[in-house]
Amino acid sequence: MTETEPLHALRPFLRNWVWEHGRVGTRYLDCTCGELRFDEGKKAHYASETHQYVSLLKDAEPVAKTAPSIHEGGLARLLRAAQQGRPAEAGSAAEVQRAVQDCMELGLISAYQRDAEQARARYALEPLFDDEIRAAVIEDVRRLWVGVREQLLRYDFTIFYSLPQALLISDAPFTDWRVRAKPALPFVSLPLGPHSLLVGTPSARTSRTAPVLWKEAPVMGPFRDHNQHQVQSARRWLVATTDEALLAVQPRFAPDAPAPSA
Repeated sequence: MTETEPLHALRPFLRNWVWEHGRVGTRYLDCTCGELRFDEGKKAHYASETHQYVSLLKDAEPVAKTAPSIHEGGLARLLRAAQQGRPAEAGSAAEVQRAVQDCMELGLISAYQRDAEQARARYALEPLFDDEIRAAVIEDVRRLWVGVREQLLRYDFTIFYSLPQALLISDAPFTDWRVRAKPALPFVSLPLGPHSLLVGTPSARTSRTAPVLWKEAPVMGPFRDHNQHQVQSARRWLVATTDEALLAVQPRFAPDAPAPSA
C-alpha cells in the first residue's frame, strides 16, 4: 500500500479555484520566482509546502504531529455551497457550524507557519538539539496564537457570497483586519471561493455560539482590500481565476523586487 499524501491545510479551499474551461487546473503565481504557472488537474500540487502542526488548544498537549481532525465531507459541502451561493445545500445548522470551525482551524494553521519558520531559523543559530528547537518553536507559536484561537471561538460568523470581484487566495489566506487594515476593522476573514468570504466578528454573547449567517454581497463594501491583503501575505503562491489578476501583481514578485511585507 502506498503512503497517502499528507493533508495540506488549504487544498479543500483551492478546489474552488480550479478552472474547467477546456483544461482542468489552476492558474497561479509562483511567488518564489515571479513566474505564472498552470497546475494540471484538481490536486493543487503547487500547495506542497510542509506544515508544522502545533496544537492551539488552551489546555491540551501542545505537540501535534498531524493535522487536526477535520470533517472533510461537511467542509467540502460548505465550500461548494458558499461558492455557488446556495446556503440551503450547506447542510444543517450544526453541520455548517462545525464546517466553519474547521475552516478557521485550517486558516490558522496556514497563518502561523511563517512564525514557526522564523522561530525555527532563529533557534537554529543557537547551540540547541533538534528536540529543543522544536519545543522552542512550539512555545513561540502557542504564545502568539492560542489567544487568537480562543477569541475566534467566541466570534459570530457570516458567509458572504456572490461577491462581484473575484477573490485571490494565497498560501496564508487568513486575514486579521484588526491588524492589517488602516484604520483597523473589527473582523477576520478567510476566502472560501473566488466569490465567497467567511467573516468573523466579535460577539457580545457569553452563552452558546450563534448560527452561521449567510448574506448575498452585491458590492465589495469593507472587503474591497481583500486582494491587496492576499498579495501582501503571499510568500509561496497566489491563485486567481484570471491571468490578468496575476499579471497585475507579478512585478511585485520579480527576483529583483523588494521582499513582500509581513
